[in-house]
Amino acid sequence: MLQSKITRRGLLGATAAGTGLAAFAGPWKHNRVWAAASDKPIKIGITSDASGQYANSGASDRRGMMMAIDEVNERGGVLGRKVESIHIDTETVPATGSRVAERMITREECGFLVGAVHSGVANAISQVAQKYGVIYLNTNSSSPTEAGQNCHRTKFVWDGNGTNFAKAAVKNAIGSYGKKWMLLTNDYVWGHDTAKATKALLAQYGGEVMEEILIPQGTRDFSSALLRVQQQKPGVVSAAIGGDDQKAFRQQVAQLGMGASPAWINSQQDWPDVYGLPIDNLFGVFGTTWYYKLDLPGVADFVKKYQEKYPDTQMRVPGNVFYNGYMATRELLNAIERAGSANNIAVIKALEGHKMSAADRMQHHDAWIDASTHQVQQTIYLATANSKYSEQDKDDMFEIVANTAPDAVLDTAAAEACKLESYEETPAFDA
Repeated sequence: MLQSKITRRGLLGATAAGTGLAAFAGPWKHNRVWAAASDKPIKIGITSDASGQYANSGASDRRGMMMAIDEVNERGGVLGRKVESIHIDTETVPATGSRVAERMITREECGFLVGAVHSGVANAISQVAQKYGVIYLNTNSSSPTEAGQNCHRTKFVWDGNGTNFAKAAVKNAIGSYGKKWMLLTNDYVWGHDTAKATKALLAQYGGEVMEEILIPQGTRDFSSALLRVQQQKPGVVSAAIGGDDQKAFRQQVAQLGMGASPAWINSQQDWPDVYGLPIDNLFGVFGTTWYYKLDLPGVADFVKKYQEKYPDTQMRVPGNVFYNGYMATRELLNAIERAGSANNIAVIKALEGHKMSAADRMQHHDAWIDASTHQVQQTIYLATANSKYSEQDKDDMFEIVANTAPDAVLDTAAAEACKLESYEETPAFDA
């Protein structure tokens, strides 16, 4: 039986609670007998956006989490304990993410946090989570820094990152479309770090960055950037633009008839960003971690489950964001079962290095959680618009053109930058 390590922070919290001070005692404020009691639920804080640039993705992320939670509760819960959740909007704003994490831990007594799309928000949440020792699953943000310089012992990163996607696409694009590239980059951490990875690969394979244009978050008029593309005439434009910005960007490129030339490479394309757009808006090649039409066992049943659970949802099929939210939450609950305890250190160790079969994850290659960075190493897919698109099947918008095994797209720079806190530096408690 694991005994909680008494830390200076834990001792101060216990002392304050015992003297009636309004200090944090947190999700571990109960003694071990009560914390492990079967009538005390396991409580998960859902830290996804419901407003801002990534509101659509946040909603999809949340649906994935809830399906995983409902499934385990239907089987009787985890270790005989019901799983409960609470959601608070993180607003696509890092400062809000930090406040939400603090409230969920100190007031709502959440022992686990799950969710994020914006990498700045994810980083803010993870700093608070590490302070209290609360395990945090970053489900859908993709900056290489999340499993690099901003890694934490309590944080696990479930999406592919910008380097993974760039490695899958850049070398082939240079050979197919030319060495002269322009970069359009969302002006925040994910955009910058994805562009940095792309530049490094271009230098490695003999490409040239003609120009990089920074795109402020919230941009809806891309005419000046697209005019510059027309003037420069690059062979390839690499765009790291996300959320609602991505939707507006794609519509304007299509309106100007620029979808066919130059070649467009999108590091990553999230399903909620493009769902419902005309097929001519899906120009170029882009990365993803999953597609609902993959010809693999289990995929059709997974889609059916989604449709039965969410019959009124506008997105009639699950996408990569839903998939990541579901898989992350499912694996967290599985890790608690494997650990035989909701002790945070035990669950961290159950997650670290955990291997997941391709069949279990409905991907082409086995996946694993890197013990040194806490990033899930997984299959990376490249896709483009479905050349056989039909109005009779409006959901089938993608055509998967390649899949790459995780060991071929490893982010070695992130691994070098990541310095996880020790177990001793991480406050221990029983959720």
